[in-house]
Amino acid sequence: MSFLVFEGLDGSGKSSLMAALERELQARGISVKRTREPGGTPLGDEIRNMILRTEGPSPLARAELLLYEASRAQHVEQVIRPTLASGVWVLCDRFAASSVAFQSGGREISENDVVMLNEFATGGLKADLTILLDLSVEESRKRRQGRGAASGESEDRIESEADSFHEKVRQSFLKQAREDAGAWLVLNAQETPEVLFQQLLKALTEKNILK
Repeated sequence: MSFLVFEGLDGSGKSSLMAALERELQARGISVKRTREPGGTPLGDEIRNMILRTEGPSPLARAELLLYEASRAQHVEQVIRPTLASGVWVLCDRFAASSVAFQSGGREISENDVVMLNEFATGGLKADLTILLDLSVEESRKRRQGRGAASGESEDRIESEADSFHEKVRQSFLKQAREDAGAWLVLNAQETPEVLFQQLLKALTEKNILK
C-alpha cells in the first residue's frame, strides 16, 4: 500500500487526477481510499466548516493553524493509519505540506512552529509521495471563478484571500518541493488531464510505488 498526497492551489485539478488514479488502481485490483483535509472524519468536517465558512467569526492565524492540526490528528489516527495498516492505498487531497504553505507561507507563521505542530499531529506519518499540481495564481483564480459560475457556489474564506496571499502559498509549495525533491513530484497543472495522468503513472512506476 502507499500514501499519496495531492497538493496545489485551488482549481489546479487535484480532484480530477485523484479520481483518475483511483480508477486505475481499482482496475488493477488495488484497494484504495480517497480522503481530504481539512476533514476526513466527522469531527474534521465540523472543523472544516469552522475554518472555511465566510460568515461568523474568523479564526486568527495561530488559531486557524491549530484547527487544521486538530483535524489532521483526528484524520491520521481514525482514518489514514488504520487504512494503510489494512493494506489499502490512501489518496489524500492536502496534508501537512498545506499547513506549511498556507499558514507559514501565506500567514507568515514561523515555519519551524508549523513543522513541529505537523509532526505532533501526524505522529511522524509522512506521505510516500507528494504530488504538486503547480498552477499560476491568475489561472487558479480563473478556474475558481468558472467553477463558481457553473455551480452557483461562492468562494470559501481561504479561496477569497487576495492574489498576494495565494502567490505566497504557491511559492511555499515550490520551495518545499525543491528542498525535498525525492519525496515530491511537481506537475504543470496547465497540461491536459490525460497528460497529467500519464506523467503521474510514469513517475509512480519509476519510483517503484506502482509495480
